[in-house]
Amino acid sequence: MIVGVDTGGTFTDVVDENGDVVKVLSRRDDPAGAVATGLGGRRPDLLCHGTTIATNALLERQGASVALVTNRGFADVIEIARQDRPSLYDQWADRPEPLVPRHLRLEVDGRLDADGVELEPVGRAPKVPDEVQAVAVCLLHADLNAAHEAAVAGELRSRGYDVTASTEVSPEFREYERTVTTVANAYLRPVCAPYLERMGDLADDVLVMTSAGGLVPARDAAHLPAALLLSGPAGGVQAAAAAAAAAGFADAVSFDMGGTSTDVCLILGTVPEPAPGRTAGGFPIRLPSLDIHTIGAGGGSIARIDAGGALAVGPRSAGADPGPAAYGRGGTEPTVTDADLALGRIPADATFGNLGRLDVDAARRALDGAGVAAQGVVDVVDAAMERAVRLVSVERGVDPSGLALVAFGGAGPLHACAVAEALGMAAVVVPPRAGVLSAVGLVTSPRQRELVRSWPTPGDTEGVEHALHELALEAGKAVGGADADVSTALDCRYAGQSHELTVATVDEFPDEHKCRNGYARPGAPVEVVALRARAKRPAHLSYDDLRPAGERKPIVGPAVLAESDCTVWVPDGWKAEVGGGGAWILRPSRS
Repeated sequence: MIVGVDTGGTFTDVVDENGDVVKVLSRRDDPAGAVATGLGGRRPDLLCHGTTIATNALLERQGASVALVTNRGFADVIEIARQDRPSLYDQWADRPEPLVPRHLRLEVDGRLDADGVELEPVGRAPKVPDEVQAVAVCLLHADLNAAHEAAVAGELRSRGYDVTASTEVSPEFREYERTVTTVANAYLRPVCAPYLERMGDLADDVLVMTSAGGLVPARDAAHLPAALLLSGPAGGVQAAAAAAAAAGFADAVSFDMGGTSTDVCLILGTVPEPAPGRTAGGFPIRLPSLDIHTIGAGGGSIARIDAGGALAVGPRSAGADPGPAAYGRGGTEPTVTDADLALGRIPADATFGNLGRLDVDAARRALDGAGVAAQGVVDVVDAAMERAVRLVSVERGVDPSGLALVAFGGAGPLHACAVAEALGMAAVVVPPRAGVLSAVGLVTSPRQRELVRSWPTPGDTEGVEHALHELALEAGKAVGGADADVSTALDCRYAGQSHELTVATVDEFPDEHKCRNGYARPGAPVEVVALRARAKRPAHLSYDDLRPAGERKPIVGPAVLAESDCTVWVPDGWKAEVGGGGAWILRPSRS
C-alpha cells in the first residue's frame, strides 16, 4: 500500500494508491498524531510525506540553540547580511534577528584565498558553550576547498556535537547565503529528526518531499531539513503540472489556496519553474527549490478593519484551532471561509473533513461583529491572489492569456475564476481530488536528488563539460538506480554582473537573459559560476494510475459544485465542462 500524507496548517490530507481520501484537522502540537489519525490504523508499505515541521520551526523560532564556527573576523556575516533593507520606504521594517546570538558565534584561525589556496593553516575548533544543541561550521571559500572546514567539523563531531558543515549543505559561493543556509539547517535538525523518526514508526518506508519537488528517504531529510521548507507546496505543484498536461495545457500557473496560505508557481512546457533558492522567514535559503511564491491568504485568513479604516484580509489565520467561526470550534473572528459560506459559495450543508456540518449563522455573526461585508472580504483576498499570479507570469515576461490556472486546495476552486478573469487567462482547471492535490502529488512524484558545485574559474569554461559529467554521475548514484534520468544545468552571468540565471548550456544564456531582463549583450563574455545536476527515478505511481474520482457533467454558472474534498464556484457567465484526466475546465460562457 502506498499513501501520500500532506500536513497543512489547517488540514492533514491522506490519499492512497486507489485514490481514496481522508481529511483530518492538523495538530500544531502533535503533527505526527494527526498523520496517525488520518491513517486510521493502516500501516503503509510506503508513506510519501509533505511536512510543515521545518517551516513552522523556522517561522516560530522554535529551533535548536546553535553555535556558528567561522573564520576569525567573520562572525558578524550573518548579521551584516547584504545591507539592503527589507522594505525600502518603511523605516520601521527590521531584518529578522539572526538565528545565532553574538555570544555563540565562535571564530577559528586559518585562511584560504579566493582560489581556495591555503594561506594559513586551520586552527583547533573552539570550545562550545554547554547551552549549544547543534553547531554550524562555515569557513571562507570552503566551496572551493573543503579541507579546513572538514577538519573543524570532524573535531567537533569527535566531541559529540551535531555538526552541519556548509560543504555538506550548500557548497556554493556567496558567504552570507551559504552561512545562513548552514545555520538554518543546524537550527532545524534537532527539531525535524525526532519527528521524522516518529513517522518511520507509522510505515515500513518513508519518503519526504523536498522544496525541489522530489522525494528523498526520511534519513536524508532528517540530515538536510533546510531542504524541506516548501515540502508540502512542492507536491501540489508537481500534481498541478500533471493535471494541466492531462487537460491539454502545457503552460499553466498552479494555484493552491489552503486554509492558511496561497502558493502559486509558473509551469512551462509541463515543467514547474525551478529556483536556486528561496527566502523563508526572512532568511535566504540557498538550496534548490521550485519557484513557488507564497502569500498569507487562505480560507482561514482573518478579515479586519485596519487603523486607516480599510478592509484587510490576512496574513493572520484562524488555522485549525479554533479555525473559522463556521467550524463551530470557538472561533469568533471572520475569515474568508466564513465569507464564502455566507455568500452561498459553499453549500450550507457542507462538511469539511471530520468537522461535521458548518455553521452558517456563526459565520454571519462573525462578519457582522467585525463590521465587514462578505463580498468585500472575497474581493480583497481575490485581489491579493491576482497580484501573486501576476508576479509569477506577467512580471516574468509571460503572457497569462496563454496559461491555464490550475486551482486546488480546499479554497482554490472557490476563487480561481475571479483571478483568471482579472488576468485574462485561458481557462481554470480543477483536477479530481483538488482539495487534496498536494497529497496526490506526493504519491506521484519521483525520487530525486539535486547537486550543485561552485565553478572556480568563472571566466574560463574549459573543463566544464567534464565536470558536469562527473556531477551527473554523482547525482545518479545518490538516487541509487541505473534507471535514473539525469539532467544538468549551469548558473551563468555576463562578466561584471552580480546575479546569474540557470540555463542548460552557455549558448542559451543570451536568449534567457533577454526573456527575463528585456535585453541581451551580443558579444559580451559569459561567465559560469556554478554547475548543477538533477537525478530522478521513476515515481511509484503516475497521475493517471489513480482511479477516476467520480462522474462529472457540464454545468453553467452561477453554480456550486460540491466535491467530497473541496467546493467549486462557477460564477455567472462561466461554464464548467469535463476535460482530460476528468478535470473540470472552466471558461467564460462566451468563449
